[in-house]
Amino acid sequence: MNRIFKTFLYMAAVALVNSCATAPDKTLSGLYGDDFIADFGGKKTALYTLTNAAGMEVCVTNFGGRIVSVMVPDRNGDMKDVVLGFDNVANYADKVNTPSDFGASIGRYANRINQGRIVIDGETIQLPQNNFGHCLHGGPDGWQYQVYDAVQPDKSSLVLTMHSPDGDSGFPGEVTAVVIMTLTDDNAIDIRYEAETTAKTVVNMTNHAYFNLSGDPTRRVDDHLMQINADCFTPVDSTFMTTGEILSVENTPMDFRQPSAIGSDIKNFEFQQIRFGNGFDHNWCLNTKGDDSQVAARVVCPETGICLEVFTDEPGVQFYSGNFLDGTCTGKNGIVYEQSVAFCLETQKYPDSPNKPEWPSAYLEPGQKYSSHCVYRFSVVE
Repeated sequence: MNRIFKTFLYMAAVALVNSCATAPDKTLSGLYGDDFIADFGGKKTALYTLTNAAGMEVCVTNFGGRIVSVMVPDRNGDMKDVVLGFDNVANYADKVNTPSDFGASIGRYANRINQGRIVIDGETIQLPQNNFGHCLHGGPDGWQYQVYDAVQPDKSSLVLTMHSPDGDSGFPGEVTAVVIMTLTDDNAIDIRYEAETTAKTVVNMTNHAYFNLSGDPTRRVDDHLMQINADCFTPVDSTFMTTGEILSVENTPMDFRQPSAIGSDIKNFEFQQIRFGNGFDHNWCLNTKGDDSQVAARVVCPETGICLEVFTDEPGVQFYSGNFLDGTCTGKNGIVYEQSVAFCLETQKYPDSPNKPEWPSAYLEPGQKYSSHCVYRFSVVE
């Protein structure tokens, strides 16, 4: 019996002891568990609360495997919620009025696939085209809008399982994917992804948390100091599709090898890539080469001193500066989310890898195991 299914069976057994959701009546972040209880096609949703010995709290709903809140201390010891999101599951599920990827466990394929087409063993497969003619984040019915099976074995971890049928949004193969989230005592959210398939397919999973390390999403993240451990990035065309090139960041606004304020070049539209992305919305090719003990990216908020470090064994990370938040979405605490009030760091295979064979492969075959590791570690700097 393979390890994914052993893990799932073990967690299912534990679930008999640890019933349903573990969210208290009201969480530290001000969420109410009852606001996340719903039924979608016979699958139940709930809010799960992870805590550690340091007093940190992470709230997750199994609707889309979404991180809803992350409470961490600032340099004064005050607890701040550093991610955007909603305070109820209905808003997460409303694709018409409040479409979002806030905090989602994305699948089957994070980021874009050119024209929604992949070729498997000579057969061209058409996927949904939901973003400038491309397939973005698995299409409009991707896993961010589906319900994961959830089991919480203890106060600091959560196991989410997705059973994706053959043909789910056009993707071939029946896929079983597992997302294991662990809140460690050194204030890190450790996320491990695993997947297996019954037929050749593509898999590229990530988390789409929107971070604002000031804890105040009425404020832009322009002053946040971003550092990305990458000498190169993958440029895009005007439809946000990667061109196939890998270019140096040297002497460009894409150079974050030293800490640089996010807002310093975010409106530098004389630089074509910033103009095409309406800001930063690009994949950086990490120098870490799969070594998840090395820092892939680091962000510091000068005001609060909160520092986020990202570690991954993936080859790339998508830095997105919240360019398309536009004031039409109202999140937690009734706050309207304006442009660039958050940033995302999505660890991943490069966008459109299935159509660029020279790039790290995202194909998965029967008998193989997809695995991916990402750590979001929080600390405080003076």
